[in-house]
Amino acid sequence: MDILTLFVLVPILTIIGLLFTKDFKQVRLVSMLGMGIQLIQAGVLVFLYLAERKAGNMAQMLFTQDYMWFESLNIHYAIGVDGISVAMIALTSVVVFAGIFASWEVSYLSKEFFISLILLSSGVFGFFISLDLFTMFLFYEVAVIPMYLLIGLWGSGPKEYSAMKLTLMLMGGSAFLLVGILGIYINSSPAGGALTFNILEIAKITIPIEAQRIFFPLTFVGFGVLGALFPFHTWSPDGHASAPTAVSMLHAGVLMKLGGYGCFRVAMFLMPEAANELGWIFIILTSISVVYGAFGAIVQKDLKYINAYSSVSHCGLVLFAVLMANKTAMDGAVMQMISHGLMTALFFALIGMIYGRTHTRMINEMGGLMKVMPFLGVCYVIGGLASLGLPGLSGFVAEMTIFFGAFQHVDTFHRVVTIIACSSIVITAVYILRVVGILLLGPIKNDHYLELGDAKWFEKVSTVSLILAVAGIGLAPLWLSDMIGDSLNPIIDKITSIL
Repeated sequence: MDILTLFVLVPILTIIGLLFTKDFKQVRLVSMLGMGIQLIQAGVLVFLYLAERKAGNMAQMLFTQDYMWFESLNIHYAIGVDGISVAMIALTSVVVFAGIFASWEVSYLSKEFFISLILLSSGVFGFFISLDLFTMFLFYEVAVIPMYLLIGLWGSGPKEYSAMKLTLMLMGGSAFLLVGILGIYINSSPAGGALTFNILEIAKITIPIEAQRIFFPLTFVGFGVLGALFPFHTWSPDGHASAPTAVSMLHAGVLMKLGGYGCFRVAMFLMPEAANELGWIFIILTSISVVYGAFGAIVQKDLKYINAYSSVSHCGLVLFAVLMANKTAMDGAVMQMISHGLMTALFFALIGMIYGRTHTRMINEMGGLMKVMPFLGVCYVIGGLASLGLPGLSGFVAEMTIFFGAFQHVDTFHRVVTIIACSSIVITAVYILRVVGILLLGPIKNDHYLELGDAKWFEKVSTVSLILAVAGIGLAPLWLSDMIGDSLNPIIDKITSIL
């Protein structure tokens, strides 16, 4: 048994264990143990990967395994990781572990809730380790489908509408993606050899440019829907607003990263000529996502909608950086995925904790909460400072790397869109400071809030684990940036070879 397969197997074994639980406490204990083991396993993987690199093993993918699944179509269970995959696995492990503690008091159908949540995480892990396009798509669907149940059953507000809208739009993106993947497969052997879904094998050949012009937009849009690409982003605010706390954490913190990861791992890497020709279209769309999402957050009054539109902006920045197609910007894109995953999970966890006490998410109904829940208030300020890019926290490292990389392009078009995207920094500062001022400072608007308690122990575990990760990356980012940069070399070499 290889270490990567365990990332899929441990959640499945945890789900099997949950089937035999008899009460609420056992459900929580089994979920915590399973995802705690997963977190330790992620730490071991990071250590082993760095050790392999230090020892001089510069293979494109490490810990690879390859087993035939369906011979007639040449479908393999092919897995392996590079520095980017390892970073995304570590992110997922931290967010899922924090999400378990954020859901500590979910008592309605608790067994079914945790089974659905852990099944989603299994799909995410499988997606990040896959080297076969068909296997990757399979795990992609496993990660997306449980969202319908998690929002429809355990959500709030217009949860049936939000769950249906999210599912239909993501399934629409999956349809585009499936056609794109099949197009890549059909054109994976121009010389007439055996067709393959293997990403590394396809990268060795050049897909005909006529096929790339068709299947690059389909693939990029297919993944981009999950990455909140404008104008396919409308599912995101409604889905986040109606989802329960841990589901919002996983959805914004992890699931949306599948979109950005797929865009550069599949669309950009395998079809660089079309990316070079058609990239300007998507650069415009992602620039709109960045600015529109930030402006959308300013006018919102619901805490979850503010964070949801903020996620549209930050995830738009990921796709924007990917399309810049140089090492610095793409390094920043991966850093942004990790940074945003951590800080938005922190935000949604805190919003759920505040809502559980005040029973409202409307900021104009709250005020002075720092006086009655100082721990949660300080955590919210830290999350806000990370979001607006304060030096010393992960957001600053990621965004500055993206903008430095984007500005390396000397042509007018790239410089202009980069300046437009940079304006989001100011807009983000406006809505973050506005919310912090209204929510935490000033007089207490409701006397009932004086009786509210501060964070409980399991809430502290959830928030502190995320804050430590945000601060750790912000204070010591070079090891992570170097690990990502080494793994970007094959992708950058492939892209620059056609320029």
